[in-house]
Amino acid sequence: MLTVETVLKVRLAAKRDGQSKRGIARKYHLSRNTVRKYLRTGEVEPRYQRRQEVKPKLGPFLGELEQLLAEDAKLSKAERRSALLLFEELQRRGYQGAYDSVRRQVKAWKAGHRPVSDVFISLYFEPGEAFQFDWGEKTLILGGRTTKVSIAHVRLCHSRLPLCRAYLRESLEMVMDAHRQAFDFFGGVYRRGIYDNMKTVVTKILLGKERTFNPRFLALAAHYLFEPVACTPAAGWEKGQVENQVGLARRRFFSHRRRFEDLADVNEFLVSECLGGARTQPHPEERARTIWEVYQQQERPQLIRMDLPFDGFVERDVRVSTTSLVAFDRNHYSVDSAKAKRTAQVRAYADRVVIVSDGEVIGEHRRQFGRDKTVYDPWHYLPVLERKPGALRNGAPFKGWDLPAPIQTVWKMLKERPGGDREFVDLLNAIKTHGCEAVERAVREAIALGAISFDVVFNLLSRQMEAPSPPPAEHLPEHLRIRRLPLADCGRYDRLLEGGSHAS
Repeated sequence: MLTVETVLKVRLAAKRDGQSKRGIARKYHLSRNTVRKYLRTGEVEPRYQRRQEVKPKLGPFLGELEQLLAEDAKLSKAERRSALLLFEELQRRGYQGAYDSVRRQVKAWKAGHRPVSDVFISLYFEPGEAFQFDWGEKTLILGGRTTKVSIAHVRLCHSRLPLCRAYLRESLEMVMDAHRQAFDFFGGVYRRGIYDNMKTVVTKILLGKERTFNPRFLALAAHYLFEPVACTPAAGWEKGQVENQVGLARRRFFSHRRRFEDLADVNEFLVSECLGGARTQPHPEERARTIWEVYQQQERPQLIRMDLPFDGFVERDVRVSTTSLVAFDRNHYSVDSAKAKRTAQVRAYADRVVIVSDGEVIGEHRRQFGRDKTVYDPWHYLPVLERKPGALRNGAPFKGWDLPAPIQTVWKMLKERPGGDREFVDLLNAIKTHGCEAVERAVREAIALGAISFDVVFNLLSRQMEAPSPPPAEHLPEHLRIRRLPLADCGRYDRLLEGGSHAS
């Protein structure tokens, strides 16, 4: 096969310089038939095509190889044999040729039998039409400890505006909190949400696009007025934007292992990076404007406004133990001791745990992650202290109790005297009644007077609580005005005893 350069020389010699075919063939060491071919057909880019590939060793085994490939095509992708395994199978059947011949034949067969599902169609979404949701994972240094963090990714389908939020779980309450945070961030709600088949959201996969969603998640969707749509299993291209965002965030935001104080620090960093990228990156379809400009000008006006946030908790029935603790997520939380040995409900949020009994909140704590942690609120055990004041000294709920310094000073003094435990319990009850600031002021006065006892503190509290004298009334009618001011005169009573008719 000639090169393009040789064809150029042949055509110039014949068409421009008028040389004969014989002379051109002699000059460039070509046959006259070859010269005649390129002058007659006008072909200027010669291409070589083998009419039939010779396969002296693989030829007898082509039928068997194609049969093996057809059998593998019916299996899942993970179960199909590689070209090397097919080569070894042919060797067991007597094939003595090279592996490279088998590899080329396998590649050619797969190219000719590529399914239509491997061809993708670009998707277009109207402003405000849909968002996509997915999870990603990243390992960070959080509070000095290496921690695996789950990152919720939300992406707007039209403007491509992203939002990322970090959590320590991928449970349903985290999903609901991520939606609430996203709708607050975007300034409204979209008409559709596109998800993969997360177990926290989708409880059953039915025929086609039909799904059975978690009832609490449907309550979230009903509150915010959006329609949840689940992708076809193993069809990640249906939410390809957020799939790409997961990988992009991993490369851009966490190219190295970063250090953060807590999750709030992580989320502040993520919001800053998302906004920074949106304000500088051009929109993939409208290159003249940035992602942020497309969002502000086209998409945000189309959103559904929703001012009332959804109460996104997951509820579970629990039993309050004899130590007034409930177990949830491998940790324990204290509740009001009056509800011990009863049934209650734990409402788990992304950041806190609320315990309810008969519609009344009996405990609220910051949510703990990990395991085998016990969180106490000492005030839950105050009714027990009234019966068992000695528990103040060694009770687990009271270790490291963060009370104001003057009250801690009084406790150190009272526990050195008989009955001091009970006096301090009375002082704690006074805090529940009068407030911590008022009791702290009374305690400071008692310490200054050098009289440390509950009776003194209670007396000082009573003085603080005395109602002030009413201001003098003005513009009273004449018949209501006092003409003679009352005087404190005990002699008046003495005159009554002497037999006077009246004391004037």
